[in-house]
Amino acid sequence: MDLRKLKTLIDLVAESDIAELEVTEGESKVRIVKSSGAPQSQVVMMQPQSMPQQTLSAPAPAAASATAGIPAAAPEPEGHIVKSPMVGTFYRASAPGNPAFVEVGATVKEGDTLCIIEAMKLLNEIDADASGVIKQILVENGQPVEFGQPLFVIG
Repeated sequence: MDLRKLKTLIDLVAESDIAELEVTEGESKVRIVKSSGAPQSQVVMMQPQSMPQQTLSAPAPAAASATAGIPAAAPEPEGHIVKSPMVGTFYRASAPGNPAFVEVGATVKEGDTLCIIEAMKLLNEIDADASGVIKQILVENGQPVEFGQPLFVIG
């Protein structure tokens, strides 16, 4: 796939509400992912096994540059941050319709279950590694989480 086509695809994704686009042309495969809140979008070009993978960066859409006066990173929350020990899907309750394990303002002890992260069809309970009061819940129910992503703030 030539660079003009890539540039056109990047521009289309940047200007639209599409978060991700994957195009296959022959044996070449291109995946463009728009990162929300990040300064750049990432383009990954996957070639047949004999060729190395290439990564290109595209400038963020114009709407993101309009907020250039606002700091990119939010201030670090005060308190102990519980981070995700794995990649998976975040769940606040043991099953749909059940009450959440914790709410903002709840007092927790070290070892109390805070949430579940589903990874590879396994439900992993995430326990508090410090005692205190839940000050913030940083992830929405059902959202994917990354390794090391902050989940809770305990004060």
